[in-house]
Amino acid sequence: MSLVPVLINHYLNDPSRHLYLSVIKGLRNGIVYGAKVRFAHSVVQSILFRNEPWKNRLQFIIRMTYLHAKTLGLFVFLYKALRSIFTYVFRLRKPWRSFIAAFIVGYFVFNEHNSVNEQIILYLLSRITVGFARYLQKRSLLPKTQRPLFPWFAAFIWGVVLWLFESHRETLQPSLRSSMTYLYDNSNHWTSWKDFIVYDKIN
Repeated sequence: MSLVPVLINHYLNDPSRHLYLSVIKGLRNGIVYGAKVRFAHSVVQSILFRNEPWKNRLQFIIRMTYLHAKTLGLFVFLYKALRSIFTYVFRLRKPWRSFIAAFIVGYFVFNEHNSVNEQIILYLLSRITVGFARYLQKRSLLPKTQRPLFPWFAAFIWGVVLWLFESHRETLQPSLRSSMTYLYDNSNHWTSWKDFIVYDKIN
């Protein structure tokens, strides 16, 4: 092994540097994860739902991937940095340092209401709803039951979303509204076997 990799590995594995190197590694992981998730999503979305030249689709994929990677990488970097400051400078305890650091960074990093930020936040909302319910059960603040709750949860979600779509569809997020229109409205219309089976609509 050459000398350079040895020196680099020695530097990276020095315990005294672990704190700030973990912040840099968090930036790297946020960028990579954000790019991987958004690239795949944008490719599928551009193929299935964007009826425009491929040059524009490619620009869309690059723009969305860059935005997601930048936002997530920046959030992880700033969160880990601020949490470290709260831990070693202000001596905040574990629950509070995490919440306060994420609260502050989340406000500034996700302050723009765009499609990428909205999808990230709504994804987190769905996950923390379940997580918070489990936390309440863990603290014995919510009774545990042997009966399966997921079917009731699914029934409630579908009931609400179809009620909103049928009666107040303007309140739904545009991409969800578009999906619901394709599934439930467009399936009411056809003129021949072609737009019944092959295509959605014949213009």
